[in-house]
Order: sequence, then structure tokens, then C-alpha cells
Amino acid sequence: MTTTAGISTDRLHAWEEHLRATYLDTGILPNALTLVYRRGEIVHQHAQGHADVEAGRRLQDDDIFRIYSMTKPITSLAFMMLVEDGRVALNDPVSSVIPEWAGLGVWAGGELGSFTTTPPGRPMRMVDLLRHTAGLSYIIQQGGRVDAAYRSLGVGAIGSNTTLDLFIAALADLPLEFSPGESWHYSAATDVLGYVVGKIAGQPFEDFVRERILEPLGMADTDFYVPDGKAGRFMPCYVLTPQGRALFDAQATSPYLAPPLFVSGGGGLVSTAADYLRFCRMLLRGGELDGARIVGPKTLELMTRNHLPGGADMASMARSTIAVSEESGSGIGFGLGFAVTLDPARALRAGNAGDFYWGGAAGTYFWIDPVEDMAVIFMTQLILSPDRVRDDLRTFVYSALTDSPTKPQTRA
Repeated sequence: MTTTAGISTDRLHAWEEHLRATYLDTGILPNALTLVYRRGEIVHQHAQGHADVEAGRRLQDDDIFRIYSMTKPITSLAFMMLVEDGRVALNDPVSSVIPEWAGLGVWAGGELGSFTTTPPGRPMRMVDLLRHTAGLSYIIQQGGRVDAAYRSLGVGAIGSNTTLDLFIAALADLPLEFSPGESWHYSAATDVLGYVVGKIAGQPFEDFVRERILEPLGMADTDFYVPDGKAGRFMPCYVLTPQGRALFDAQATSPYLAPPLFVSGGGGLVSTAADYLRFCRMLLRGGELDGARIVGPKTLELMTRNHLPGGADMASMARSTIAVSEESGSGIGFGLGFAVTLDPARALRAGNAGDFYWGGAAGTYFWIDPVEDMAVIFMTQLILSPDRVRDDLRTFVYSALTDSPTKPQTRA
């Protein structure tokens, strides 16, 4: 058996064969790139499938992906940088930055144009935006009248002809799903957080992200759009339908080929596996990479702890099956921008208490395990990609470990 950095490379090759036979050859996934990093080195990186199925272009290691909600940890980090700067606190009311939200009520009845509301139990706080307990909803949710209003108004749609200012104004006219802190509901909260970052920083949110995170980390291919010179490394995005895989967003006409009007802190970034690895390495090193200190280690420690009220897990607090179900959320908490494993046994999957992660709508996924000194990145471009792919990846990676430390490592 061949091992590198305490991982069986034979076992990781077995993952690639499983991935090919189960998901690529069957026509489910168009492509897949897996990157495994442990103890300071890339121990596995492999791209397979087609970046552009119709054109027959094979996936390359430096291709650019829509990472959608893998944007959320970056936006959350941007906010925490402002906390470190003393310009905002987690307990601050959101209305201190968005005064027009001071009177937001909780849905009590009616529909768009005739909502009735009741006062919330307490004001919405900044921490609620970071952990999805704000009472906000999402255009992708399908649960009720407030969700329907988001969809009807196109609130938070990537590629929409709106701006962050108009987005915030639209939400001021809609009720909350629930009183802040009562439930975990995957929402447009991180888009709101991007707006908050821009207002506090006194500059466009996207400029803050570039200047304070992307450029210092050397994430040269990560941005809110793909410039002309890099369009050849961008690809179509597909969607899984009952009739099979179909085209969702064509490369040639994608809204990501131009700077967006609506800069989405919740899902607007494109990136490469190599770029996102630099972000993960910074997290593994406690907020620093190659001399660039992004945040302090105690801030990152705070971000990766469970912040759900009462120490609850997502299964016990979730209001919908979007991003979490009773099964997948058991033993999983949520921090400030990341899901956090509380108990691998309750979660019914390999890992360690304290590993943290998130994924994107097109099937992208990453997790960081400080105990194992490891980061894993998975890239593809398929909306409604099966969740089982992520579970399979975890199984293969953890079963490939040939030595497992009992305490966190410091190398990265």
C-alpha cells in the first residue's frame, strides 16, 4: 500500500474509480475534481469528466467553477474582520446598519400584498445573520407564503437586474418567517451580511473582499465574475432533472461573464480548486497564510464553534429540508458561516468533532478537519447534485487515513 502524509493513495484512487463508475459513467455528474490536502502537502488531486459536455472539452485542474454557497464562509470571514477592527459586534442589532428594518414583524397571516404580522420576540442581531437564525427566507425555499413572496419578487436571485440596495429595500417590505433565534432556516442572510460589510467598511462589498481576503491570499482566479481573458477556463453548469441531466447555465451566455448588479455574498463567487485550497489552508493555519494574516486564531476558533441556541443541532432547529434534513442535520451544529460536526456518531458519518464545512448549489463541497490537519475540496457543476456524493467522499477519505492523531496538528 502506498501512503503519503498518512493517507493511502491507493484508497484515494479507489475513490476516483467509484466516482467514475457511480456518478460519471451513469450520466449523473458531468465532471468532478477532488483535492485532498494533509500535513502541508497535496496528497491527491484528480480531475475527470467533461467541463463542457457538448463541446467535448475535458475538465482541467485550473478550470473555474461557480462555487455558489461556498461564497458564504468568505463573506462571513469578511464580517468577522470588521468585528476584529472594532467596527461592529456580534450582538449589535441589524437595524443599527439597516435602520429601515427596525420595524420588521413576524408573519402571522396573508400573502404578498396583504401580510399581517406580530412583533418579534427580540431584535435581529448580527450573529443571527451569520448562523441563519435571523428569520429571513430564501428564493430557493419552498415552505410558505413568505418564501413565495421572495420568489415572486425575485429577491436574492443571482443575475437579477437589481442591486444590494434594492435587495435590502425589498426585504424591508416583507415579514420575517419567525422571530430571530427561534429556528435555523437557510436564507438570504449572508447576502444581507455582504450588504452590512459594505456599509460598515464604507466601500463596495466586492472591493472589500478583493482587497482584504482574495488579494492577500493570492486567490487570483476568485471573483464575482469571470473576465474575458479567463472565459476559456469557465464552463457550463448543468442541472439534474427527473428526465436526466440538462443544461442550466450555458458558458457563452452566463451572467458570470460580466460584473453583476447584484453582488451576492451568499453565492456570487467563482473560483478554482487551487484558489479555494489557499482559503482552506489559511483556515487550517488559524487565519494566516504565507505571511498574510487575515484574522486571528481566536476569531477563527469562535467562528467554528456551534452557535445554535442552547447548543442545539440543525436537525432540531431546521424549518425546511433545504440544506438540511432530520437525518443529515443530526449531530451537526452551525457556527459563524460554517456547519460544524458535533458528534460523528449522531451524524452517522466519519469525521471528528470540530470539523467544519459547507457546499454550493452546483455540488461543490469542502471540509476542514483540524484534528487530522486536513482539507478536502470537491468541485463539479451540477445543480441538485446528489448529497450522497459528499457522503461517499467523506467515507473514502477517512477510510484512507493510515494514522490518525489524537490532538490537533499545527502544520498547514
